[in-house]
Amino acid sequence: MTIASIVVPRWVSWNERSLRGGSIHYTYGLHRRCSSLTGVCTEFPRQEDCRGDEREFCSAWRSVGFLMSFTVVLELAGLIAFAVILLGGRQKREVGWKILGWILGVAAASEAVSMAVVAFLYDHDDRFFPGWKLDVSWILCTISWAILALDAIGIATAALVLPSEGDYELIPDRPVQPPGA
Repeated sequence: MTIASIVVPRWVSWNERSLRGGSIHYTYGLHRRCSSLTGVCTEFPRQEDCRGDEREFCSAWRSVGFLMSFTVVLELAGLIAFAVILLGGRQKREVGWKILGWILGVAAASEAVSMAVVAFLYDHDDRFFPGWKLDVSWILCTISWAILALDAIGIATAALVLPSEGDYELIPDRPVQPPGA
């Protein structure tokens, strides 16, 4: 879901019916802006979008793009850690779950901040006048960080609450005699 929210340029969108009965559609993604008038998607934000008062918007929007890419790296690290934990020995499992919980927690926090920054820009930036809405990519991001947070909480809880694995039982020095022998 995280990769889809980065790739699909539909974080914020605007739809309006035209006088001819068609619709005009604009969408903003983290790296592209699309328009139904031109039928093409262009790079966003561009240098000319980031002049004067718009610098703050561009910095925030680009920061969201960075945080989402950082989240993908953390999620990949989480997958690798999960594989190492499952395929590793007892010691890797006992220590690994705690590390995996932290990785997933930081990824969830990074994604939640990204979602919150876009929501803040949507509410406070003048370019998003009435009629704009938070769209599919924003929703995917929200669902993704919620799932990551639940996973992190579940794994951390299991690592702290569940008893550690038992060791092998010692082999007795003397053979055990059956009763009555």
